[in-house]
Amino acid sequence: MDDSLLCALAGPTRRRNLELLTREDRTACEVAEQFPMAFASVSHHLGVLKAADLVATEREGQFIRYRLNTTVFQEVVRYFMTRFGGKGADLA
Repeated sequence: MDDSLLCALAGPTRRRNLELLTREDRTACEVAEQFPMAFASVSHHLGVLKAADLVATEREGQFIRYRLNTTVFQEVVRYFMTRFGGKGADLA
């Protein structure tokens, strides 16, 4: 598993971004509205998530819409189940 993925998951702001995206796809502006920080900071966090392949993007005019990359989350679960044992380590 790539270290950038684990580093991306380590940040509380990035985890909150992911939580927001579990409910629905959102533009960067819609995500930024949920945080008391500068848009540039939120954009940076979204960029880290994208670099780790945890989110995918799609351009909509002048906006970029973010969505979860569920394939990567399946890989993360598989990694932790294999690494730390437990039933279900053979997830499909």
